[in-house]
Amino acid sequence: VAPTTPVCEVPSSAMTGTVVELRCKETEGSPPSEYQWYKNGVPLLEKRGTGSARTANITYTMNKKSGTLLFNTVTKNDTGEYYCEASNGIGLSQKCSVKRMQV
Repeated sequence: VAPTTPVCEVPSSAMTGTVVELRCKETEGSPPSEYQWYKNGVPLLEKRGTGSARTANITYTMNKKSGTLLFNTVTKNDTGEYYCEASNGIGLSQKCSVKRMQV
């Protein structure tokens, strides 16, 4: 079964230095969907391993299975427009509407 449009929970504002969790969920897809978060239209990278220069400045943890995007300490740099996409390999992937988070 193809995924339906996911529901995104993005706080409209957050205080610098706080922990912020963005959530994305859709329940119709079978097999269960995987989730990809985007910021300002750019796909966010999953943090893999340690020590690589590419992920050195990543301040979040993205869980593709649960659809959560967790910022341990948000900074002003995390301000932007976020949305997520659900896909399970069947039918078209589905995106939620873009929501702006102001830090």
